[in-house]
Amino acid sequence: MAPESSPVERRERPGFWARLTVAADRRMGAVPPPSPGPDRFQYREDEEIDQPFNWAQLRRLLSYVRPYRGLTVAATTFTVLGALMQLVRPLLLGLAVNVMVPPHPLPVASRLHRLDLYASGYLTSFVINWVCNLIQTRLTTRLGQSVLVDLRHHLYAHIQSLSLNFFDARSVGSVLVRVTNDVNALNDLFTNGIVTLLTNAFMLSGIVFVMLVLRWNLALACFGVIPILMVISTGVRRRIRVSWQLVRRRLTRINAHLNEAIQGVRVTQAFTREAENGRFFYQINYQYYEIWKTAQRWSSLFSPLVTFTGALGTVVVFVYGTQMYRSSAISLGLLVSFVQYVAQFWSPISQLGMLYNSLLQAMASSERIFQFLDFQPLVSSGPNAPVLGSLKGAVEFDRVEFSYDGTRKALDGVSFSVRPGQMVALVGHTGAGKTSVVNLITRFYDPQGGRILVDGRDVRAVDLASLRRQVGVVLQDTILFSGTVRDNLRYGRLDATDAEVEAAAKAVGAHDFIARLPQGYDTEVQERGSRFSIGQRQLLSFARALLADPRILILDEATSSIDTQTELLIQRALARLLQGRTSFVVAHRLSTIRQADLIIVFDHGKIVETGTHEQLLDTGGVYADLLRAQFRFLDMAAG
Repeated sequence: MAPESSPVERRERPGFWARLTVAADRRMGAVPPPSPGPDRFQYREDEEIDQPFNWAQLRRLLSYVRPYRGLTVAATTFTVLGALMQLVRPLLLGLAVNVMVPPHPLPVASRLHRLDLYASGYLTSFVINWVCNLIQTRLTTRLGQSVLVDLRHHLYAHIQSLSLNFFDARSVGSVLVRVTNDVNALNDLFTNGIVTLLTNAFMLSGIVFVMLVLRWNLALACFGVIPILMVISTGVRRRIRVSWQLVRRRLTRINAHLNEAIQGVRVTQAFTREAENGRFFYQINYQYYEIWKTAQRWSSLFSPLVTFTGALGTVVVFVYGTQMYRSSAISLGLLVSFVQYVAQFWSPISQLGMLYNSLLQAMASSERIFQFLDFQPLVSSGPNAPVLGSLKGAVEFDRVEFSYDGTRKALDGVSFSVRPGQMVALVGHTGAGKTSVVNLITRFYDPQGGRILVDGRDVRAVDLASLRRQVGVVLQDTILFSGTVRDNLRYGRLDATDAEVEAAAKAVGAHDFIARLPQGYDTEVQERGSRFSIGQRQLLSFARALLADPRILILDEATSSIDTQTELLIQRALARLLQGRTSFVVAHRLSTIRQADLIIVFDHGKIVETGTHEQLLDTGGVYADLLRAQFRFLDMAAG
């Protein structure tokens, strides 16, 4: 008989059954939880923080309610009216008890008549309370969803305005979780929390007032147990707050991994990394599960604490009140009413405690939302920045210094001038600084030193949108959006006619394959344009940029994945369409830039050569070496 496998051996089994076995062993205590290991999704905004409750942040969160003051007032009115009906009921019950307990000066018929009146009032209070709750629920639901719509839109618009350095330091998943999960986590606060706070605060104040008026000494006996609740709950509240902050951070890491895994599924399957990715996801998912259990455990403690303290207070009131009743200090009806108020007194405290738990969860999410909202774009239009008119297309770099990380220079003292209408090729090894040049022209980033001038004006001193509207960009990694082919081509110029859309497509050689699609230009583009080849996506991106009619056109490795025949079509289109436009072409395939008016060769962030194709070949420098190396590679590939 084969020996039974050890827990460690069972952990090494691949596939679903291994994970299932591990989970079963862990529940039985045979296998320790997975160690955290290296965290691939640790970002600055995910560092653990332990700060006191931020009231300023809560006020900032509630500021989103201000546009809906009328809705808030209406909901509050029905809330207060419903609470008043609840406050009346114990008094009516006490009066009903007193009117039926002998001895009583009134005759039986009069007492029965009063009993009918009290019963009618009690029933009426129920009906009014039910109607108020129904209306209040509808109003608060509308209020909460309206606030969430505004907050989500504000967050989305702000993220869209942020500079690329913001996205360079964060995964897509960590950004998505802010707009989806974190905003949704505020739903309970805005939909139920505000009204719960108003209702229970009013109820608590009203109950305290009535109890003090009825019998202040009996009320103080009840209130004497409150310090016990305060002492016990202080430590619990802190642990609740920290636990939910950790839950939100772990959820961000799950979303970050999911986004990475989905986008890289082809690579994962190509290298058969499914099992390893599954183990990693199981690890971070288990960590989230454990932290969520801890947060839920601390949150669930608060209500029992309130219930225990409430039971203790009720016992105190019942014992003390019974003694007062026996000594004829109070009536039986007053004692019944008081016991009812004591029961109501602990209910709003309990609900406010649960609201506090919900508020702590909401604050953990709002803290992360405001981290993004407080992040200011490094690239933006200056105050009163003038709007650029129609550009001629002259571009000048004046001793430009630039670094992505503040340590290694991507551009080091770069200077050059380009006349309007010139075609400029940027050449060099990977990482030499070519893409950095075009990133600065479009103001995706700003330089740390020097100036970039367009038509003699510093790009940092003009309106950013007016600059980018006149700069067209075709990137190597083409992005197509949901919608039709026609919608994607119009992306940079929404008022373009169908004829202009088709003319741009024909100019770059994209019309023929578009016409063969099932619905032609009205064919729906699947996510990221997956129904098209890489070359076709690049052609569509090229047509989109041309349709926008930019004065400056940037092609960043735009022909790297296009076959030779398609490339010839593009070259012919460029010769006709780029007249009067300044163009910057970044290409490793040097055959695509022979006709450039100016070739700038970069090496380690510096310009090492400039000239035309023929001039640089005659010089026999870096450009000539690059061209010879490329021809040798092509000969080897052909052989």
